[in-house]
Formats: sequence, C-alpha cells, structure tokens
Amino acid sequence: MSDIPWEPPVAGTETEHLVGALDRMRWTFRWKAGDLTSDGLNQRLPSSTLTLGGLLKHLALVEDHQITGKFFGEPLPAPWATVDWDSTPDWDFTSAADDKPEDLYALYDAAVARGRARLTEALADGGLDRLCPRPWPDGRTPSLRRFAYDLLEEYARHVGHADLLRESVDGRVGEDPPADWRP
Repeated sequence: MSDIPWEPPVAGTETEHLVGALDRMRWTFRWKAGDLTSDGLNQRLPSSTLTLGGLLKHLALVEDHQITGKFFGEPLPAPWATVDWDSTPDWDFTSAADDKPEDLYALYDAAVARGRARLTEALADGGLDRLCPRPWPDGRTPSLRRFAYDLLEEYARHVGHADLLRESVDGRVGEDPPADWRP
C-alpha cells in the first residue's frame, strides 16, 4: 500500500483499479488547477474559452451529476439545482470567472468528497454490475460500471486541458503531483 493517495494499486480488482485511476485523475487535476489566484484561474489559451476555474466548476458539476444525478436519479445539490440550464447551458464554465478562488476550490473539493462517497455507497451495494435504478429512455438499463467509466473519461479529457492551461499560467508541468503535495 502506498502512502501517496493518488497512486493506484499495483495489483487489485477491476473495481480497485478503476477507483484508483479515477482518484489519480482527481488528484492530478486538483494539482494542475491548485494554488492559483483569480488571474491564473481565468487565463485562457488564444484558441479556447476554457479556463482552469471553469474546469474546476465543471468537474464539480460532473462529480455531482454522474452518480447522484444520472445513476441514482436524485436532485443535485446547490448550486446546480438553481441554475437555468436551458438559458445558460455553459453556466458552469462561464460563471466561474466571477467566483473567488477559495470558493471554486471548496466547491470542487466538496463535490469530489460527495462523489467518492456516492460511488463507494453504490459499489458496496452491488459493485460495478449494479444496475441503474432507472432505465434510459430507450429501455436499456446501464450498470454502475458505465457511469464510473464515463466519469473517468471526463477526467481524462479535462486533465489534458488542465496540463496545457497550467503550463501557460506558470510553467507547471508533470504527470503527478509531488509526493508531499496536498491541496
């Protein structure tokens, strides 16, 4: 067992490897987005509107939406439940520019804690084969595995974006946080 919290198991079950890979992505993203002022969180590349602040808020939404919303079918917590998504579909990305860094970090960290807890809860009650309590509109019923891999895929996409954005802010590069780094 490693004392580095983002290190996946060397040998383990499918579930242990999936959760380990997801946690590695969470930690790596948090490190890439961490310790910045508003200016750093709002910096963009010339060819994109993405910012690290927008990604923090978006991935906080994804953490709540993927398991709580999509798998369990439960209402999302604040601030997501009060957003008019029809009139502002990119609210998570665009509204981050108005948020204080400490608020963005707190929002993200709390969503990750909820996401970990909800995934652990679902895994304890049927594992990755547990079926979603609600079928999709076309009648198919996905397993928890589908939602967990979708979450991992979302992180993989955005950790790559965070790599480029963070390097443009202050030159921070690297695959994993330093062993002693903590948010």
